[in-house]
Amino acid sequence: MPAFAQTPAAAPVPVVASVQPASPSPAPVVAPPAVVPTVVSPPPVRYRPRPPSLAELRVRAANRAATLEPATGGYLNAVQVYPYSDGAIYHVFTAPGKVTDIALQPSENLGAVASGDTVRWVIGDTASGSGDTKQTHVLVKPFTAGLATNVVITTDRRTYHLSLTSTDHTAMSALSWTYPADQLIALKAAAEQARAAQPIASGLTVDQLHFGYVISGDQPAWRPLRAFDDGRQTYIEFPASLGVGEAPPLFLVDGKGTASLVNYRVQGRYYVVDRIFDIAELRLGLKHQDVVRISRTGDTGNRRRPS
Repeated sequence: MPAFAQTPAAAPVPVVASVQPASPSPAPVVAPPAVVPTVVSPPPVRYRPRPPSLAELRVRAANRAATLEPATGGYLNAVQVYPYSDGAIYHVFTAPGKVTDIALQPSENLGAVASGDTVRWVIGDTASGSGDTKQTHVLVKPFTAGLATNVVITTDRRTYHLSLTSTDHTAMSALSWTYPADQLIALKAAAEQARAAQPIASGLTVDQLHFGYVISGDQPAWRPLRAFDDGRQTYIEFPASLGVGEAPPLFLVDGKGTASLVNYRVQGRYYVVDRIFDIAELRLGLKHQDVVRISRTGDTGNRRRPS
C-alpha cells in the first residue's frame, strides 16, 4: 500500500461573531403637566346682624326696668336683702369656687328650681331649722367666670326670678327678701282685730238701750243679728261673715214708702247710724236683690241685755 503523506489539518478558523450596534434606548415618555383648573373662591359674604324688632326692644327695656341690683343699704352683714315684688328680677353675682346662698322665707316650701344653663352651673338646695323656723336655701355655683343665666324658683307662696352672673372673684355670700305685702296684710289684720275688740260705744248702760226692733225679709248670709239704739244712735249688728263679702247699703224708708240712702259708719261688724229711724232696709244685688227690713217698735220698755 502506498504511503500517503498526511497533510496537516488546517487550523480552525475562529468564528468571529458579528457585533450588532446597540439599539438606542427609548426616550423617556414625559407626561404633560396636568391642567388644574383655577378655582376662584367667591368673596366672603358678610352677614349683617338683623336689628332687633320693636317687640324685642320692649322686652329688653322691661327686663332692665324690672331688674333690682345689689344696694349698699340693702346689706345686713354679708346678706343682700331685697324687697320682694311679684315679677321683679333679682341680680345675683357669683364666682367659681364660691357658693352663693339664696335663702327663702321661713316655713316656705320649695316647689321647683329651673335654670337656663344646667351644664355650667351647679344648683342644689338644702334646709336649716325645723318646724315653723325651717328655711329652704338654694345654693348656686358657676364652673367658670363670664357666664350668665337665669333661675326661676317656685314655692307654695310665690315665684322668684333671678339673673345670675359669674365673675372672676366677686360673689355674693347670700341673699334673702323682705315681704312688704305680707307685712301689710299682717298690719291690716291686727288693726281689724283691734277694732273688733273695741266697744262700739262708750258710756252706755243696758238700761239706756232700746231693743224693740223687728228684722224681716230675705235670708242672705249678711242678714243682721239684731238692732238697738241708745236714744241718739242706732246700732245694727251683723254676723262675722260681713267682712268677707260685699256689705249692703242702708236705706231709710219714710211713711210714703220712699227709700233714701243714709249715712252710717262701719265699726267692726256693726253699722252705726247717727239717728233714730222707724223703718230701714238693707238692699244688695242687681238681678236678684236681697232686701232685709229693720222696723222699730213703739215698745220703749223693751230694754234687755243683748243675747
